[in-house]
Amino acid sequence: MIWDASGMVMGENQGDELPRGCAQISGDVEITVHVGRRYAPAGYVLGYSQYEWRVPKCSRLHVTLINEDQVRHMWMLHGLPKYLYHEGMFHLEVEGERRMTGTFIVPSDDRTYFVHCDIAQHTEKGLIAQLKVGRGDGDLPGVPGISKPLFRER
Repeated sequence: MIWDASGMVMGENQGDELPRGCAQISGDVEITVHVGRRYAPAGYVLGYSQYEWRVPKCSRLHVTLINEDQVRHMWMLHGLPKYLYHEGMFHLEVEGERRMTGTFIVPSDDRTYFVHCDIAQHTEKGLIAQLKVGRGDGDLPGVPGISKPLFRER
């Protein structure tokens, strides 16, 4: 885990150990995610600059999270293999108007992974997304611009 004044990276894997089924790293993919109120789609308070990313199987993913708000935000991905990633997660957290970069290796299966901000009410306010590895395995519910909301506020 990396934790400093800018934020935190948890579950980083530069390629020291590959997921089962990956004989080698298929390539390096860099994504930059902006987060803040200005990216909120209609009906939401917060938003990511993008709500879906697609990457090849076994790729090394370098994620840079740029927080454009004065509050803390996260880019947390769930469902990774627990034998390789603590609690099956990769986690970036940025305090205030800063940025953080972390790296992990995606597995070899076609799967759609859940991405969100775990700060109270941030997921419900629009910080929910998906990462598709290979062909993915469908769309997750409640992803703005991709699938129907889980609920609608009155």
